[in-house]
Parts: sequence; structure tokens; C-alpha cells
Amino acid sequence: METESEPYVRLATLRQLHQVMADMNTARSLADTLQNVADGVVDGLGYELACVNFVRPDGDLVVAAFAGNPAAEALITGRVGSRDSWDRRLNMGERWGDLVFIPHTEGWILDDDDVPQWYTDGPAPRFEDEWHPSDRLFAPMYTPGGKGGACGELIGVLSVDRPRNGRLPGAWGREALQMYAFQAAIAISNARLRANMQRALVRLERDQQALRASEESFRQAFEYAPSGMAIAEMGGDQHGRILRTNDALCRLLGRPASAMRRYAFSDLVHPEDIGTLLRTSAEGGRAELRLGRRDGTHVWVSLRNSVVADAADGPRFLLTHVEDIEDRKRREFHLAHRASHDSLTGLPNSAELRARLSSRLCRRPTPAGALESMDTAYGHPAVFDANGHGFDFPGSPSPDGFDHHVHTVAPEEAGRDDGAKGLAVLFCDLDGFKSINDRFGHNAGDAVLIEVARRLTRGVRDGDTVARLGGDEFVILADGLGRADAQDLAVRLRNEIIQPISAEGRGVRVGASFGIGWAHCGMTADEVLKSADERMYVEKRSRPKQHRRAG
Repeated sequence: METESEPYVRLATLRQLHQVMADMNTARSLADTLQNVADGVVDGLGYELACVNFVRPDGDLVVAAFAGNPAAEALITGRVGSRDSWDRRLNMGERWGDLVFIPHTEGWILDDDDVPQWYTDGPAPRFEDEWHPSDRLFAPMYTPGGKGGACGELIGVLSVDRPRNGRLPGAWGREALQMYAFQAAIAISNARLRANMQRALVRLERDQQALRASEESFRQAFEYAPSGMAIAEMGGDQHGRILRTNDALCRLLGRPASAMRRYAFSDLVHPEDIGTLLRTSAEGGRAELRLGRRDGTHVWVSLRNSVVADAADGPRFLLTHVEDIEDRKRREFHLAHRASHDSLTGLPNSAELRARLSSRLCRRPTPAGALESMDTAYGHPAVFDANGHGFDFPGSPSPDGFDHHVHTVAPEEAGRDDGAKGLAVLFCDLDGFKSINDRFGHNAGDAVLIEVARRLTRGVRDGDTVARLGGDEFVILADGLGRADAQDLAVRLRNEIIQPISAEGRGVRVGASFGIGWAHCGMTADEVLKSADERMYVEKRSRPKQHRRAG
């Protein structure tokens, strides 16, 4: 219902929209325009989140700008949704003029398509026009053409979420968003036209640059720089293609200059660092990543980009500075390894063990027998929406934030036959170790611990984890084992441990008690370890004291 003060609120909103549109139409680049479009939805239209999905030359839509939530922005910016999936979305739901609204009662069928999206939490609606966390509202943007732009070319889609008043937009709000999308389309079209013109000017200026006298001073500074330097394309289909390199970079990568011109930096970067490279080149910033050498190895470098512009401040190319940081990175990795591994045995330490175990567990318990994949945050879910989807945050093991997590379920709780598999946690405590320390000294004790660690590591599979929890306690994480498999593994490891050990010129023997626990989602890492520890003590007490050292 319209209140008495609402016209004044709308007037203030119109004034704010006027400023937003002015900023949108005065941006210097296409990227700035797209970001201003997203910011304008949040600043001027009263939505908490906004996303600009921009149509690429191949027809698919890429998330080109995001506003309202830095965590969500980091997760989905740069991700691509296929044109088929977008066409499906724009052809379903309710038509609000040029807008498309898909209520939460229908949107669940879109959860598995490839359109990048975020998930928000919140209670179910309490009244008819309240916004639901899973509602979707899209504003298609078309190039100026026929009436209302409907006959033009689709250049992007605005996705909005969470109106600040918590309600579905009324007639005025819908009209405002529709008009804003129309103006945004004009601004984006103009920015795209300017970008195309700037790229043409870049190519022309690059040809003329060879004739300018000032090029010689730049050439010498570039060629004789002590660290790697490169000039790369800025923007367009050839974005990032290397135009020129100096001797230092060629030596660093073991590649001749003629060969370097066949590559873009994206061809040379380590696959795991491609996202870092794309963000760096787009922002003209710096990053640390790995570049491939000619011999197939990779070297850590500090890559710093500077955007070289013409007199009109239009981008011309990227000037890239590449510094070898391999030695520093090696020291950092060494320090990180020391922080996560036991200094005596070289095994993962208690903190690393808990981190690896926690990465397999989510906070949601799984009903008995439910082993299927479910959409949830992989290791550290923060919130869940009404459809059970987790909203992930940077630092999660999932690379894109929306991984399909397979719940970990203990075999004895799976409700299946004895062939069920799970993540076994074997807690090992040495028997008779204290007497070795007391009789022969700590050097002998350390030698025993080192040898036990070696035997445990040798006795498990590749991919299993052997960690030293502290003192004479060890833990083994072995995935994909049934109950009988885990028991057999404990017996084999005990038989390895009880063999004589040479320590300080003496032959000594220790025994081992094993407790087998099972990890499953809904438990914490500490709860899993406590369960295995308790079972170890049950097993230790079940054997006569004189038999423990013999295994």
C-alpha cells in the first residue's frame, strides 16, 4: 500500500537514479560501465545484490560485474553460463513487462543448470508478497532497436536479489527496474562501441609507435631490464597475446623471443593459476603465479601489469614485469610444511590432521544410507537456503564455491550390507614406548618414533594419511574401507610395528594398540578422533598387559 511519505521516497530515489545513470554513461571503459550498472541497482533501486551477465561474442553470458557482496563477487565473477540455459530462464516464469520473475516454487528446476548464481539464506515468506530467498528476478538488456528495445540484440541480463524492504517489487519498482535496464543497455552499447574504436586506435598507434623517436629509449629500458619484461595485447579476442619480450624473460622461461610471440600468458601459466592471471590482467594489478618453462617445469614469478594508455586515456597494451621468486616461494613452502608437519617424523601434525579430516566433513548429518551427491559447501558451509544449498566463501576447498559434496557415512551406520565403505580413522598408541625412553634415553625413543612413522607410511596406500598426533600416538585416515578392511589394516600395521627396531645400537620392540573409528558428516574432527581414541583404549584393555608389546 502506498503511504503518504512514499512519493518523497520515490523522488529521492529518482534523484539517486539520475546520478547513477550519469556515472554509468561517463565511465571510461566497458568494464567500468558494467560495474557501474551493477552498483546502480544496489545504490539506486533498493536491492542488496546485483549481477551483470554480459553476452560474449560466442553467445554465452559471463558474469562481468557484481555488487553488494564481496564474497559472492569473488565466487562467481568471470564464470560463464550457456546461452541455452539463459534462454530457458528468460522463457519461463512470470512476465512483468520486459522483466522475468521466477518464483521459488518453480526455480528449483534450474538448480542444476550451468548459469552462475549465488544462494542466500532466510526464513520462508510469512505473507503473500514477501521475497523468498530462492526467488529470481531478471531484467534482459537489449541494444536500442524497436519499441522498448525488444527488437534489438540481447547484450546482457541483470540479475537482482533481496529487495531491502523484503517484499516483491510493486508496479512502481518493476517499472523503475525495467527503465533502468533500458538505459543500462544504451550505456553498455555505447561503451562497447567505444571499446571497439579504442582497439582500432590501439592497432593504428602501435604501427605508428615504431616511427617515433621516443621508442628507442623505451626499447633500451625494456630490452636491458634485469628482470623479465613483456608487452601483451589489451582487450579484444587477442587479449593477453604476447607481442614482445626481453632477453631476461626468455632466459627465465628457456624460450626464444620468436617462440614467445606465439603465446598468450594464459598459454604459459600453470592451470591452477589461470584464474589469478585473468583477474590480474583485467585489473592491471599484480599477482604471484607459475609460468611454464620450455623443459616442462614451472617457475614461480611475481607478475605485475601496467596498462599503457594513449593521450585520451584509452588502453593500448599491457606492460608486464616478471620477477623470478622461485627461491622465496621455496622458503615459504618450507615454512608452511614445517608449520603443518611434525619436525621429528615428517608426518602431518595434529593441526594438519584435523584440517584434512574436516575437509571431508560437512555440518549436515546424512540420513542412514544416503550416499548420493548433494549440493552443499564442501568443507565449511556457512548457511543453507530453503532448497538445502550451501553458500560457500573464499578459502573453501571447492574451486568454484558450489561443489557437489559426497557425504561421508560410516559403514556400520550406512544401513547396507558388509560391503559398505567409509572413511576409517585408526588411532594408534604404542605399547612399551615409555620404558624405552626411561631405559635408553630420548634419542632411542626418537629413533623408535621415526621408524614407526616409516613403517606406518609404508603400510598404507597412496592417498591415505599417516599423522603424528603427539607423543607416541599416531592416526591413519584411510578412505574407502569396509569394517573388515579396516581391521585387516590394523592387524598388518601392528605386525609391522612389533618387528625389532634398531635404536642407539640396540634392538628394541614396541607393541601397538589400534582403535578404529569412522567419520561421517555431522561430526566434528575432534569427535571422530575421540571416538577412535576411546575404541583404542577398549582394545588396549582387552589384551593382557604382558601381551601388549607382542601385539
